[in-house]
Amino acid sequence: MTEEQIKSIIENQRQFFKTNATLPVNFRIEALKKLYQEVKNSCEEICSALTKDLGKSATEGFMCEVGLVLTEISYMIKHTKNFAKDKKVSTPLSNFAAKSFVKSSPYGSVLIMSPWNYPFLLTMDPLVDAIAAGNVCILKPSAYSPETSRIIEKIISRCFKSEYVSVVTGGRAENSCLLEQKFDYIFFTGSQVVGKEVLRHAAEHLTPVTLELGGKSPCIIDSSAKASLAAKRIVWGKFLNCGQTCVAPDYILCHSSVKNEFLAAVKSEIKAQFGENPLANENYGKIINQKHFERLVNLMQKEKVIVGGKSDSASLKIEPTVMDGVTWQDPVMQEEIFGPVLPVLTFNSNEQIYGMLSEKQKPLAFYIYTQNKKLAEKLTAEFSFGGGCINDCIIHLATNNMGFGGVGESGMGAYHGKIGFDTFSHKKSIVDKKTWIDLFLRYQPYSKLKEKILHIFLK
Repeated sequence: MTEEQIKSIIENQRQFFKTNATLPVNFRIEALKKLYQEVKNSCEEICSALTKDLGKSATEGFMCEVGLVLTEISYMIKHTKNFAKDKKVSTPLSNFAAKSFVKSSPYGSVLIMSPWNYPFLLTMDPLVDAIAAGNVCILKPSAYSPETSRIIEKIISRCFKSEYVSVVTGGRAENSCLLEQKFDYIFFTGSQVVGKEVLRHAAEHLTPVTLELGGKSPCIIDSSAKASLAAKRIVWGKFLNCGQTCVAPDYILCHSSVKNEFLAAVKSEIKAQFGENPLANENYGKIINQKHFERLVNLMQKEKVIVGGKSDSASLKIEPTVMDGVTWQDPVMQEEIFGPVLPVLTFNSNEQIYGMLSEKQKPLAFYIYTQNKKLAEKLTAEFSFGGGCINDCIIHLATNNMGFGGVGESGMGAYHGKIGFDTFSHKKSIVDKKTWIDLFLRYQPYSKLKEKILHIFLK
């Protein structure tokens, strides 16, 4: 798409937003209903596109992408009317007589830039929240998942006029062009490197931004953990989407007393979930492209691989792989893995956890497997991270009742459900002052009497 075409779409959307067409709540709800029906009708086609792009099975595509989008739409259809209502708040006595309230207003023109690893979910979920809040939107899906981008474009064109919601496809040139333009809000999901560029460009226009990034999310197995259950849940979460999940457990910190039991259970679970030959498993995904495939293969140190390790460059598949005896200096610990490679490090006491993690970057997710409630409470309170689970992984993002987002190096801002609505809304604080009385205290000339009365009101 050319620069002129992109600028034309943005200008048309600005003009459409100025008509106030998106302000009525019923307009937003009808738009969401239309989107819901189109996504539901296109379910098979979406899952097929996800298979072509990432090797996802139809079950995984629905469970982890299409189904979650339908759930978010349903939630917003049900709750948008309440979310959009003015929220009355108490008024201090010093403002007598008046009423105070907060009005949710759409930002206006929104740019949503999404990644390739969950290309449907991470494009449509923020769109749902932005529509519910009353914005106009441009979607920029990743060029690395072209089949999913194609079906997204088809769905959006069927549901909405381009001056309301539009899709811009393409690669770096289109990304750069979009970031040069002025938007009222930018929502980006992707890497830290690109996230910094998005924030840098947004700063030129003082545009507010949500950044959903990533990082090395730790997974702690303490001595009290149910090792077999932990292994089952971690194998599912780590190797889901072939490890290409921003909240996947990046590495294991395992107490030495349960490590052997845990690793034996992991080995057993990989076989149970993916079969004797995972590379031949049709329900096991693939790496997105050759570049990422080669990067992951180079991270694996053969002498430390205890499970898996095989790969096939023709199909871009890498077996679920576990590495033991890993140190913080190893290549696999120097970057976010974002693939089916699970390094295991060991600790001997809970105090060591703090020494190992206290200076690390703030991760997007944090997982602790333990039966020790005090330890779980202490770790989740004292470490800074986006979100996480106790005795599970991944699933904290699959709820409309809590926000999902990062902190520090793993991002800023959050979305899903009410928090998603608020993310794409500006909150106007308004005082409605009555006219039947006008207190004299604030007006000059000031006097000792006024000062005494003010001290009574303002304390």
